[in-house]
Amino acid sequence: MAAGVLPNPSATRARILETATALFYERGVHAVGVNEIAAAAGASKLSLYRYFPSKAELVRAMLTEHSDRIHAWLARRTAAARGPERVLAVFDVLTEWFAQPGYHGCAIVNGVTDTRADPEVAAIARTHLHRYLDLLEELLADADVADPAALARQLLVLIEGASVVVTIEGTIDAGADARKAAAVLVRLASAGS
Repeated sequence: MAAGVLPNPSATRARILETATALFYERGVHAVGVNEIAAAAGASKLSLYRYFPSKAELVRAMLTEHSDRIHAWLARRTAAARGPERVLAVFDVLTEWFAQPGYHGCAIVNGVTDTRADPEVAAIARTHLHRYLDLLEELLADADVADPAALARQLLVLIEGASVVVTIEGTIDAGADARKAAAVLVRLASAGS
């Protein structure tokens, strides 16, 4: 930073969080230390701890922000579709994401796996899954399907299962397979309503 230029606290916090997000996602929570995050973010360790009093707090902030970003992105990317196609658009968007270089699975699932002993991270993960359920249930209700809550749970299993399979197998086929299964389930639920 140039002499006489005051740091921007919100920019520093955002830079630390963005750097931690990338490093945690690429290598896992336990493989990355706060010294590395601070250095990569161009911030001091003191600055990191000013915004995030512990590494655990940084992980929680990262997962919360990630969940917010994912759900806003899904809502934006599926807004133009209508009826049952809007439900299937969720699968299309996620399958695109699975195909991105550097996809290492769901950051929320990875985070909860890396920090199994942290009940606050588990709570963030539960909230994230409930947000998926809420979105799916809303889309299914708008599509006038029978029992949107039950079908939303089934579709969530397809989404999360596809993410895990894509991560392990390294191929995006599971995303397309999940979409095909979702289409069948949505069609059956639409016929039954």
